[in-house]
Amino acid sequence: MTRPLSKRALAVMAAAAPVLLFATGAAADEPTIDTGDMAWMMTSTVIVLMMTIPGVALFYAGMVRKKNVLATLMQSFAACALITIVWMVAGYSLAFSGDGAYVGDLGKLLLSGMMETWDKPMEDSTITEPVFMTFQMTFAIITAALITGAFADRMKFSALLLFLALWSLLVYSPVCHWVWGGGFMDGWGVLDFAGGTVVHINAGVAGLVGAIVLGKRRGYGTENMAPFNLSLSVIGASLLWVGWFGFNGGSAAASNANAGLAIAVTQIATAAAALAWMFAEWAVKGKPSVLGVISGAVAGLVGITPAAGFVAPIGALVIGIAAGIASWWASTELKKMLKYDDSLDVWGVHGVAGIVGAILTGLFAVEAIGETAGGVGQMIIQIQGVVVTIVYTGVVSFVLLKLVDLLVGLRVSEEDEVEGLDTALHGERLG
Repeated sequence: MTRPLSKRALAVMAAAAPVLLFATGAAADEPTIDTGDMAWMMTSTVIVLMMTIPGVALFYAGMVRKKNVLATLMQSFAACALITIVWMVAGYSLAFSGDGAYVGDLGKLLLSGMMETWDKPMEDSTITEPVFMTFQMTFAIITAALITGAFADRMKFSALLLFLALWSLLVYSPVCHWVWGGGFMDGWGVLDFAGGTVVHINAGVAGLVGAIVLGKRRGYGTENMAPFNLSLSVIGASLLWVGWFGFNGGSAAASNANAGLAIAVTQIATAAAALAWMFAEWAVKGKPSVLGVISGAVAGLVGITPAAGFVAPIGALVIGIAAGIASWWASTELKKMLKYDDSLDVWGVHGVAGIVGAILTGLFAVEAIGETAGGVGQMIIQIQGVVVTIVYTGVVSFVLLKLVDLLVGLRVSEEDEVEGLDTALHGERLG
C-alpha cells in the first residue's frame, strides 16, 4: 500500500513549481478513498448481515415444528457470532492472503497488518480493507447458517458449532480463495460474481452430506412435520430478498453502474423464479402455496447470484425461471426419489439453483457488461468449477462430520429429539 506524502515532503515540493506540477499529476493516479463507494459497501455489509440475523433465522424457524423453533433461531444467531471470530482469526487470511493456487497463507492471521493501513484504500480499490474484510465476513456467516437447515431438528448443538468452525476454515475459506482470492478457478476464468459457487453450491452440498450422514428425522414420512409458523418464514424470505441487493450489488465493490445492473437483474430473476415455482406447484398440486412462492423467490436469488455482474435482464429472466423450476423439482420429486431428509431443502434450493445459475452464467454472460462473452466454452469452464466444488466440499464435509461424530457425537438422543431441541438442548420453551 502506498502511504500518503508527509506534510514536510509536501512543503519541500511546493518550493519548486515544476516539481509540484509533476507530483500533482502523479498523485492523481494514486488510489484514494471514495466516500460514495465506502458508504455503499458499508450499507451492503449491514444488509447482508441482516440476511442471516434475522433473515435466515426467521426463514428456517418458521418451517420447523414448534418444539424446535428456538433451537433453530439459536443456530443462526450462534453461527453469526462463531464465524465472525473464525473469520477474524484465520478464515480471512486463508481466503484473501498469499498467492497460492489452492489456499491463502497466514499472512493476515488475526488480521495482522490491517491496522497499519486501516485508513488507506486497498490496492486497486477505493475502499479500505476493514470494510472489505467485514463485507466478506458476512458471506462466510450466511454460508455457515444456510447449512444448518438441511439437518434441522436432530443435530447436537456442540457438534454443530464444532463442525461449522472446522468447515468454514477447511472448506469455505479455500473455495473462496479459489474463486475470489486469486486461486486456480480464477485462473481458469470461472465466473462467480457474488457466490453461486462459493456460498450456495458449497452450502448445498455440505447440507446434503450432513442430512445423509445424520439420517432422517424420527417420524419422517409418517408424522406430521408441517411448518409451525409460515408467517415467520415469509418475513425471513422478505428480508433475504431485500438484503440480496447488498449481497449482489455490493459484490461490485463500488457504487457504480455494475452494482446498479446487478440490483436490477436480481429483482427480475427473483420474481421470475417465485412465479415459476408457484405456477409449477399450482399445475401439479392444484393450489399455490405460501411455502412454495417464498422458496421459489430464494431459488431465484440463488440462481442469479453468480450471474449478477455478467448478464443482461433477458438472461436474468431465463435464469430465474430455470432456477425456480429446477429447485421445485429437486425439493419435491428428487427428494422423494432418492429418499434423503434435507429438512428445509438446503440442497434442493441452494445447491440446485446455485448449479443452474453457475452454468447458465456461462451461457448468458455479456462481454460489454462483465468483459467475458458467454458461449459453450465458458459453460464448460463453469461446469468444471461446479464439479470441483461439489467433489471437494462433499468429501471434506463427510470427513469433518465423521470426525465430529467421533469427538462429541453428531445426533441428539431419541428422547431429546422427541421432546424437542428447545427444551432438551437449551432449557427453554416457546410460549
